[in-house]
Amino acid sequence: MADRLCLQGILYVLYNDIAWQLLPLELGFDSGQTCWRRLERWQQAGVFDQLHRILLSQLNATGGRAPWRGVGDHSSVAGSRVVLSG
Repeated sequence: MADRLCLQGILYVLYNDIAWQLLPLELGFDSGQTCWRRLERWQQAGVFDQLHRILLSQLNATGGRAPWRGVGDHSSVAGSRVVLSG
């Protein structure tokens, strides 16, 4: 299975707070057990620690402003617009 699909499956399980075995196969993420094993392997390899360090480095480089953070107000919600801070 492709890493991207596994990551999507992992995020789906975590976001929806469901058991690994309940990951819907029809979404194309393969089995929850496969995603769980990949998550375990990535954790042991330090992938998420490295990602955390990279994101913190980018945040520090921008003076504490997260370039990926979206900002909206009541007028932008009504028009379904999102303005990215930069």
